[in-house]
Amino acid sequence: MDKHLHRRSFLRNTGIVTAVLAMPRFPAWAMRLSPGQPLHNIPLDKGIDAAWLKSLYERGVADTYLKSRNELRYIGMPAGGLHAGTVYAGGDGRLWLWQIYNQSMEGTHEGIDPVTVNWNDGIQTRQIRPRDGSAYVEPVIAANRRVLEQGFAIRVMKDQQTWVKELKEEHWDEVAFTGTYPVAQITYSAKDFPVEVRLKVYSPFIPLDEENSSLPATILRVEVKNLTNAALEVALMGWLENGVSKLSAKPGAGKKRNRVVAGKNHTAVFMDYVTMDPALKIAQDMGSMCLSLHGHAAAENTDMRIWPVTAAAFDVQAAQEATAAAPDTLTAGIVASGGVSPGAVFQADYSIAWHFNHLHPNFPKLVKDAAGGYFYAVRFPDGLAVSEYLASHFSRLTTLTELWQHTWNASSLPHWFLNRTFVNIGTLATANTYRFADGRFWGWEGVGACAGTCTHVWQYAQSMARIFPGLERDLRERVDLGAGFREDSGAIIFRAENETRPAIDGQAGTILRFYREHQMSKDDTFLRRNWPKIKKAVQFMLAQDKNGDGMTDTPMENTLDAVWEGEIAWIAGLCVAAARAAQAMAEEMKDRAFAVVCADYVSKGSKHIEGPLFNGEYFIHRPDPVAGRKKLGSYNTCHIDQVYGQAWTFQVGLPRILNKEKTMSALKALWKYNFTTDVGPYIKTHTGGRPYALPGEGGMIMNTNPHNEPKPYGEDVTWQLGYFHECMSGFEHQVAAHMMAEGMTDESLVLTRVIHDRHHAAKRNPFNEIECSDHYARAMASYGTFISACGFEYHGPAGYIAFAPRLQADNFSAAFTAAEGWGSYSQRKEGNRQRHTLALAYGKLGLKKLRFRLLNDRPVTGISVVHNGVVKPAVYSVKEKDVWIELKSGISIQENEKLEILI
Repeated sequence: MDKHLHRRSFLRNTGIVTAVLAMPRFPAWAMRLSPGQPLHNIPLDKGIDAAWLKSLYERGVADTYLKSRNELRYIGMPAGGLHAGTVYAGGDGRLWLWQIYNQSMEGTHEGIDPVTVNWNDGIQTRQIRPRDGSAYVEPVIAANRRVLEQGFAIRVMKDQQTWVKELKEEHWDEVAFTGTYPVAQITYSAKDFPVEVRLKVYSPFIPLDEENSSLPATILRVEVKNLTNAALEVALMGWLENGVSKLSAKPGAGKKRNRVVAGKNHTAVFMDYVTMDPALKIAQDMGSMCLSLHGHAAAENTDMRIWPVTAAAFDVQAAQEATAAAPDTLTAGIVASGGVSPGAVFQADYSIAWHFNHLHPNFPKLVKDAAGGYFYAVRFPDGLAVSEYLASHFSRLTTLTELWQHTWNASSLPHWFLNRTFVNIGTLATANTYRFADGRFWGWEGVGACAGTCTHVWQYAQSMARIFPGLERDLRERVDLGAGFREDSGAIIFRAENETRPAIDGQAGTILRFYREHQMSKDDTFLRRNWPKIKKAVQFMLAQDKNGDGMTDTPMENTLDAVWEGEIAWIAGLCVAAARAAQAMAEEMKDRAFAVVCADYVSKGSKHIEGPLFNGEYFIHRPDPVAGRKKLGSYNTCHIDQVYGQAWTFQVGLPRILNKEKTMSALKALWKYNFTTDVGPYIKTHTGGRPYALPGEGGMIMNTNPHNEPKPYGEDVTWQLGYFHECMSGFEHQVAAHMMAEGMTDESLVLTRVIHDRHHAAKRNPFNEIECSDHYARAMASYGTFISACGFEYHGPAGYIAFAPRLQADNFSAAFTAAEGWGSYSQRKEGNRQRHTLALAYGKLGLKKLRFRLLNDRPVTGISVVHNGVVKPAVYSVKEKDVWIELKSGISIQENEKLEILI
């Protein structure tokens, strides 16, 4: 979160917006609460139906949204490449939003739609900006933000009969949208139409392959199935408006141009804008686009003027080049055609590419690397080059993308769970993230809001590190140990160039990320190269413990945009977890003296957190002995992040840092006091929070006062108090991940499911979790719940992998990613034996050590390890409920190979 009121304040009085934004406090809140503190009113009985709870464990089917249930209008699945703007696949398959024109900028163009909406919080009507949740309160409707004309039409002929429909909601009896990111599948059916049409929409998305997953392009794969007993003739027409200079083109200043370019096995229409105006040449929307058919084209039309679409439109063969002056539109289409036998499928593959390399003029002021433009522009000079690259690698890119989608979803875990825990990585394919020409990754917190890849927000995210670990390693080196690093002290500035101070939670979380990035590497090169700076960063963190008790006590910025004083369980615990990670890194680097220093800090910190910071039920914030409770803090209240440090240890396979019983007590207190199936009564009485959960929806409140203490948050509360009364999905996801890891599977699934239900397509966009603006980075904490459900641990340099599933352990399967490969893992109980299988779908996997959880209490009498039919010598040991296996010689599993272990 951000430090400045003008960035994050969200109560605005009508007519005095400027004055409110400049004020140092949160006056609307203070005015309402001055008569007295509202009582805690979260029911202890959650009223959860047993049958519904049981259903959360069931495999079920993939989420499908239907026209017939009015569930399509808000859907917007990111369908472009990473860091290439935001192009949404809509509920009926048409693309919308088109946030590719480099408009996003804090203060001027925030969110996916920079509008302010009104929301009645139960007491008064408030104005809600994009960073406050405007798209949550009033979701953007696809039909209102299409921006460019784009779509498909189909013509079917049999004998003397002809049928024509566009692939749009209005033309079909039923349209079904199934979005399992990164692939959206839309199915169109009508009783009066002889075929069923299926459209797949995605951009190449291949875990571990950042470059091929970052193409400014969208693939549209159309499949037409003949439902009749007779042969049919099918023609498909795909079209796209020339969107170059869409915003800045002026009458008489230039012309839009479409040109047919024939390539090997593909046909393209290249789109640009020709002008002599120097200002237009560098405008943010100056660039190029390309519509391509990857296959034989029956016809190309560079100037489509065919609406409404008729049968004759499919046969129009226009000139190879067409132009139009602003404000006229210029739309091109390409036709594919062929015969389809009864029951057979006709397929046509299209793609759309774009190239807009003139960043917002304010960007280089935020980060100098932006002056060089985008990374994709280094690889490709224009949209045609992107299209030609796609054509040259089309089979591999589409095969691997669809293979990942299959691998991820071919799991024993519930479909809804797989969807919600993975969906937030889509934020990387929005205007929330950028990759500049020199390769640097950079992100807002949410689209257009809060600059600098903020450490105290991004450290919650777990998705990118597991799916694209190369991006995280580069971010650690280039920014956290580069642009944001202070060599003299070891401080990591939490927004790099956009700040001057460190944040204590950002510092600790980044140390944990150093360890995670090391684990997701093939060898120790990353750690060895960066160890001197990492060590200095750890020393800075340790130095914030002024009294030597292992608990940081130096007032410093944290993710709730305030400087808290005293000893705070969640911050102290996060620092202890970071010190434990530092100890592990020091041991690997043979820096034994520093490992001892870290171990001493961990020992002292754990002891003192479990003592004076545990109130018998949950962990608290002990005030500074001098300053007392004057300033804002959580004090004796129940705070959502109180055991966050322990949660982090499960993500990276570290030993416990907090007593299990006390940790479980704290998690149960969060469930008891902070979780509710209906936030309505709470947010009506505890006002001032932003609307990220509305009445009738469930969630976990950030901070509650279960014992109704007077002035529970301090004597001189400030505007940041509003955060305490909110539901923010990133924090909720980290708690769900922790609950899953500790065996609180019911609570974890319920919490994850209420987040999922808050984002049902009937209410709002399922692919956009909002905090401070759209597609908020912290929400990528959701992947941590998947990691916990698998009981997954991995250490690439050590050749170590482990699984201990928390769900369906007797017959479990799920995807996994490693440093150089990915695939699927399964385990199955077979009488008194258990079988474990790792099947590699991509890359390679080096292994030396493995660990599995025993599925029964019988003693282990032997194991066998078989790699592609060859028995591999191994030794094993049993420790508590786990079997540890060490291979006498390390192995490398290659693509399409399996490793099977029988215990």
